[in-house]
Amino acid sequence: MVEHEEEPKRFSPKVPVELAPPKYDPIDAEELAKCDGTDPNRPTLVAIKGIVFDVSRNQAYSPSGQYRIFAGKDPSRALASSSLKPEDCRPDWYDLDDKEKTVLEEWFTFFSKRYNVVGKVKDATNY
Repeated sequence: MVEHEEEPKRFSPKVPVELAPPKYDPIDAEELAKCDGTDPNRPTLVAIKGIVFDVSRNQAYSPSGQYRIFAGKDPSRALASSSLKPEDCRPDWYDLDDKEKTVLEEWFTFFSKRYNVVGKVKDATNY
């Protein structure tokens, strides 16, 4: 009998997180941009590969946080290349090399275990 292999623990949060069922409501890029943490009446959102996560409870994505550059965007390319440069915070990632795609997939898994999926970027290209 083959035993089921568990996903690596390195992606699991130290404190268990209770996540809501994912929602895939369409969110256009303009609406996503408004959810950059600067408006207290809106959630703080980050998209990865077109899937939108609510990161509101993590101060790292707030206007004074170290990852504020990602808030209100789909920074897939920046995450894949471990970049904090504004010009790298863009959604196109399909032309990255395999190593960068693996890093991006690891970030996607990391976010999936910590943040609620609240939508999908309208017209996002998912390869």
